[in-house]
Amino acid sequence: MNIFKRLLKLAKPHISKFLLAMLCMLAVGATTSALAFLVKPALDEIFLNKNASMLKWIPIVIIAIYFIKGTCSYGQTVLMNFIGQRVVTDLRNDLYNHIQKQPLSFFAKNPTGILMSRITNDVNLIQGAVSEAVTSIFKDSFTLIGLIFVIFYRDWQLALVAMVVFPLTIYPIARFGEKMRKIATGTQITMGSLTSLLQETISGTRIVKAFGMEDYEGKRFAKENENLFKLFMKAVSIRALSSPFMEFLGGLGIAAIVFYGGYQVIQGVSTPGNFFSFLTALIMLYEPIKRLTNVNNTIQQGISAAVRVFGVMDMTPEIKNRENATELPRISDNIEIRNVAFS
Repeated sequence: MNIFKRLLKLAKPHISKFLLAMLCMLAVGATTSALAFLVKPALDEIFLNKNASMLKWIPIVIIAIYFIKGTCSYGQTVLMNFIGQRVVTDLRNDLYNHIQKQPLSFFAKNPTGILMSRITNDVNLIQGAVSEAVTSIFKDSFTLIGLIFVIFYRDWQLALVAMVVFPLTIYPIARFGEKMRKIATGTQITMGSLTSLLQETISGTRIVKAFGMEDYEGKRFAKENENLFKLFMKAVSIRALSSPFMEFLGGLGIAAIVFYGGYQVIQGVSTPGNFFSFLTALIMLYEPIKRLTNVNNTIQQGISAAVRVFGVMDMTPEIKNRENATELPRISDNIEIRNVAFS
């Protein structure tokens, strides 16, 4: 959480855009909930009671809702991506400048390819945690709140039955996130090694050819590349498992609702419109929950990358100017050295 908070602080200069994006997200969540809410009057009044006046204004309301939802969705996407890309651009500049200030011993300890990987691959993963993940957290949370309000408003007893499933998702989400962070760390390390290997062999191709080491270097590259492939497939496996797992848990809840809610309709306790409005909101509810599960994976990848980036950013240069150091004038004629010692 400390690393994630540090990432969010990078977006502090863009707070006005972030607040505007949050308003757009709130509108997206409200309009999504409104669509589920409209199912009851549409079904009961139009199809069961054959109310002609409802037939006139409900389609107009639906068009207005989709227009507002689309406009706000566009707005929050553009604003949050602007914030994410701006943060990444500034962070990449700061990281590059900080690396430039390090002494030669730093570059002897850290291969060029590893440093290149920090500036490119790791920083790109951070962008996902800053913009995509934060967007999904707020937008899907607003949508969840609105839809939960709808299901409790329609039938609080059915809503309690549906809510039983959600506590079952907490442990799997935490486990998926933990595994994803470990895999992300391994992937970034391997990517750095691969980049370093490329930089060494391509820049030193004359040496490789002079010693006839083409096959040896090819095998080194193939080994690192294969490790990267395996790590990518592990990440794909976790992402692929989390979504159907959530769908299965959602299916259990929906099956229970159909049985209990259908019984209430047959007994005349509830109307078809009320039941289908509840069921629509419930089905729509599981989609943002699935997205939040995947967001946890994105955040873990971003945190893993941020740990590596901030590890470099937090290094204090061994050689730096003293306070009130003499500013050297521009050299114009010659250089004169007096009382200089080397160590």
